[in-house]
Amino acid sequence: MTELSSASRKIFAGARLKRLRRERQVTQARMAEELDVSASYLNLMERNQRPITVQVLIRLADVYGVDPREFMESEANQAIGEIEQLLADPIMREAGVPRSEVQDAAEHAPTLLSAMHRLYRAYVAARETGEASLTQRADPDRTEAIVRESPVDRVRTILHAQRNYFAELDQAAETLASDLALGGHELFFAISDYLRAKHGIRVRVLPLEVMGERLRWFDHHRRQLMISEILDQSGRTFQAAYQLAFADLDALLGDVAQRLEADEQARRLLRVTLANYFAGALMMPYGKFHEAAELSGYDIELLGARFGASYEQVAHRLTTLARPTARGIPFFLIRVDAAGNVSKRFSSGRFPFAHFGGTCPLWNIHSAFGEPGRILTQVVELTDGSRWFSIARTVKRAVTPYGAIEPHFAIGVGCEMKYAGRLVYAKRLDLSSIEATPIGINCRLCERPACPQRAAPPVLRQLQVDEQMRTISPFAFKDL
Repeated sequence: MTELSSASRKIFAGARLKRLRRERQVTQARMAEELDVSASYLNLMERNQRPITVQVLIRLADVYGVDPREFMESEANQAIGEIEQLLADPIMREAGVPRSEVQDAAEHAPTLLSAMHRLYRAYVAARETGEASLTQRADPDRTEAIVRESPVDRVRTILHAQRNYFAELDQAAETLASDLALGGHELFFAISDYLRAKHGIRVRVLPLEVMGERLRWFDHHRRQLMISEILDQSGRTFQAAYQLAFADLDALLGDVAQRLEADEQARRLLRVTLANYFAGALMMPYGKFHEAAELSGYDIELLGARFGASYEQVAHRLTTLARPTARGIPFFLIRVDAAGNVSKRFSSGRFPFAHFGGTCPLWNIHSAFGEPGRILTQVVELTDGSRWFSIARTVKRAVTPYGAIEPHFAIGVGCEMKYAGRLVYAKRLDLSSIEATPIGINCRLCERPACPQRAAPPVLRQLQVDEQMRTISPFAFKDL
């Protein structure tokens, strides 16, 4: 609790406190009694008229098992950043919503902002549907387009809300991993034996000529799980563990997905995502993995060797360490291709991902393509002044048949600077004096005035055209 006792700033997190009370279905009087404060004082804290004290934070941890850091983190600032992305859209910009009103809404009406954000995503989906229809012949019998928010965006929103942590799946994976370890076999073979013995499923690794473009194929009628030979051992183990999730935990996957998502297509995609989560948790059981991560300074390559996992699998697992009794560093992960397209983003913290568009070209995740396989580190500073320690490295498929397209991606993993001292990657760095690279979320949302990499002007500033002068940035804009 030393971090709590040294906290000099006042903590106002009334919306989060009220949400916790409602989630636990307790009255103000009951919670006040459990926190050893008066009901009137609890009411004032929920309305942000009184700060949450260190003593209350300690009681929240003891009584409700929550991490005090969740209340110390600026959830409101994250919500503000997300809504400002929304308000930057040309259709919203003319409304001129002041930041003070957004701040008030973030503090007092976070659910309203969440609904607003969901409505905007539906609008974006409608716009994209309309643009796509221009290349297709219209159906004369259809009077109204069917607009659906992308299932991928819906699932990403759920993962963000859950902080990429699912306690039920972690517990089930940890229990099963202990049982499988009793046989003394390597995990892939232990899973294969388990699937055959309990579910009558035969696991086979088959040649490329048979599998073609399929990496995994479960033949339900013949009860065979077929895995392509082009996957390395970590990939084969992951695919077998994925199938085990559906064989052993189909009801649990369904219950969690049903609780979190109503749309059928998005719910099916969420089941796939949850099965992938379970597969990673089975390969890297929470308790053992968390302990090894702490002892190794979160050395991703060493953890991969110890748990028989790939670099990307370990990096993803690091974003899931949110168990209240054994929390890891709250990491974020982002995966991009050489064109800057984002194909994965996960976070157990509050890193402000751009929901639309690419990433900042000054971030060294893009430089990683020039040094494949090498780990690059960087300290970055966002426009809000927050600093982050970033680790970037390229990844690729273990085997690509000759003549086939070889996919290349870069993985960016990072955390807030206050955690950087615990990382093996920062041991030889003077973190107190290291110079941070100023970056933005992306060009449309970044208001740094003199960036030579700027690809577009910030949408919240008025473009300034000067025929007589050219600066290092191709776009000039007026101050607010």
